[in-house]
Amino acid sequence: MHAARRQTPPTLTCVVPAYNEAGNLGRVLPEILRVLEPLTRRLELIVVDDGSRDDTPGVMQDLCARHGNLVYLQLSRNFGKEAALTAGLDAAQGEVVVLMDGDGQHPAALLPEMLQRWQDGADVVYAVRRSRDDQSGLHAGLTGLFYRLVNLGNRVQIPAHAGDFRLMDRQVVQALRQLPERNRFMKGLYAWVGFHSTAIDYEPLPRADGRSSFGLRGALSLALTGMLAFSTAPLRAVTLVGLLLSALALGYGAWVIVEYFYWGIAVPGYATIVVGMMFFSGIQLLSIGILSEYVARIFEEVKQRPTYLLRRRQGRGLPAADGESSLL
Repeated sequence: MHAARRQTPPTLTCVVPAYNEAGNLGRVLPEILRVLEPLTRRLELIVVDDGSRDDTPGVMQDLCARHGNLVYLQLSRNFGKEAALTAGLDAAQGEVVVLMDGDGQHPAALLPEMLQRWQDGADVVYAVRRSRDDQSGLHAGLTGLFYRLVNLGNRVQIPAHAGDFRLMDRQVVQALRQLPERNRFMKGLYAWVGFHSTAIDYEPLPRADGRSSFGLRGALSLALTGMLAFSTAPLRAVTLVGLLLSALALGYGAWVIVEYFYWGIAVPGYATIVVGMMFFSGIQLLSIGILSEYVARIFEEVKQRPTYLLRRRQGRGLPAADGESSLL
């Protein structure tokens, strides 16, 4: 059992990463504020512009002039959604922090129930998609396969079909801010830090405007980062394949010797040798490729470059939490 929290409204931060969402922010942000303002008087809505190439800066300048609790963070270039989320968490000062997308697919109507579950004692309330009807069959199938593979034999189980739409206690945010890695897979980091978590299901809303810039290619790249960051299954698979092929090679060699000495059957031609060399060369190159992906991640980490760079900030937001200073 987890003790319920006080029922007085907490300070609240909502973080919204945005990339080329100029057509959506004018509708999505006022809707989020409309839902959040009755829940607490002390809130900030942080929009992290991840190097947008459309009119997002102009839209945000206008929105910040009309809404005093809006904060606009513009990154120096496109660093990716994981970096934008990290920037938002670094700037967040609320006792409760909510993460939402800027395309309008995360229903703001769920926020009161998520806050109630936090008051009931949950540290993390994460939203799980009921379906993936808005994605292609290939995309949905590969997503399901990824979660099965990344959780295979892993001590840290990443909830399947749970995205970035979630509410977190201040203690969870502080834990996430302590994690130093540059190649960030946020869904895995949420699971790694632990804390008492509860799920809430939802149906994604239709995208308010435009098309998503995060397609199958981006999903595959993020899945590769997640697999390498939270699973050693590829390395173990290479080891098992090596053991299996070694056993088969020894067995085949023994069989050739038996054929030659007991039945006098000579090994016919060079086809077996050529095919065997090509097969084993392919296995070796595949193994080296898998190892090189892990080494490349190590190379990125040891350079210790910052996860993101901030170009400018607009808006005051909440004052720094007790004992803390804002990282931005």
